[in-house]
Amino acid sequence: MSTVVLLGTLDTKGREYKFVIDCLHDAGVESIMIDFGVLSDPEFKPDISAQDVAHQGGAELSSLRFSREGSDTRAIALATMTKGLVKILKQLRDDNRCDGVFGLGGSGGSSVISEAMQSLPIGVPKLLLSTIASGNAGGYVGTKDIAIMYSVT
Repeated sequence: MSTVVLLGTLDTKGREYKFVIDCLHDAGVESIMIDFGVLSDPEFKPDISAQDVAHQGGAELSSLRFSREGSDTRAIALATMTKGLVKILKQLRDDNRCDGVFGLGGSGGSSVISEAMQSLPIGVPKLLLSTIASGNAGGYVGTKDIAIMYSVT
């Protein structure tokens, strides 16, 4: 059975990810939900928590929590969570537990998701559903085979 790894911020998009997980499971596809949200606790328990991602990125999640106005703190949080996701995705691939990756987000989440996706080899299916797809998305794709789909809402 195939396993899709979902990368997302469950503090802001928990309902949307729950919908995707239900659709995947209804189709007979396994999922691994990785939360990298730093604003607050998730709406449901992920398979891999934001605390785990932060730890893999070299920090404690509590040190990455920030107010929406804290741009310097936000940049540090995004970089730390990206580093943690890259390490976790590598381990999942090494363990044959990642057959594809899906993420959805706005600009901040999409930057983290796309950078983590770029760490994967060409040929691993990668789909990013994002508000950034309506503009120049070249920086999010780089030289990798990431499919970007615009989110209408």
